[in-house]
Amino acid sequence: MNENYSKLELLKNKLLNELDCPLKDNSTNLVFGKGNPNAQIMFIGEAPGEKEDLSGVPFVGRAGKELDKLLSKINLSIDEVYIANILKYRPPKNRDPKPDEIIKHTPYLIEQIKIIKPKVISTLGNYSTKFILSNFNYNEMKKVEGIQNLHGIKHNMNINGIETIIVPLYHPAAMLYRPKLREDAEEDFKTIAKIIGKTFENQKKLL
Repeated sequence: MNENYSKLELLKNKLLNELDCPLKDNSTNLVFGKGNPNAQIMFIGEAPGEKEDLSGVPFVGRAGKELDKLLSKINLSIDEVYIANILKYRPPKNRDPKPDEIIKHTPYLIEQIKIIKPKVISTLGNYSTKFILSNFNYNEMKKVEGIQNLHGIKHNMNINGIETIIVPLYHPAAMLYRPKLREDAEEDFKTIAKIIGKTFENQKKLL
């Protein structure tokens, strides 16, 4: 069995056993993460939605399908990346996370990053971007620019000894309501492709 997979399973069980958070009592399932435990790219969203809560798997709804399409543009499948959220349990009615909820969940997210050691972390959406780039400090989030200014821009970051590159992305769900963002999203995925040495779909056709 893969060593990182075993470590993630131990972390998952630890979270299940020790996390004291009201969200846990009001959720159907823990939504820990999915994908390749040795992935070069880790995507981090804000929190599970209704379908994720019911299935226990992140990004299984319409937003997940949009992410799949973008991954295919750089010749990656969902099995080659890892996807997680800041919160591992769904906030009621998909409301914004509360400070105490984030504080309680953050150590587990950081442990996921330390286990996977991704070359690239792509933050999905405004909330995740501001939180990660504030160095996991909820009180500093307001000082970070919004996703409109940061999407596609590389940020070198050290997370508990792990050197990685943060590339903020629009949340896939945003494209469902604002289709014009798809062009920006595809350009941002080209940035990721260059970092990990993948060929973008349109570039491949020219070879």
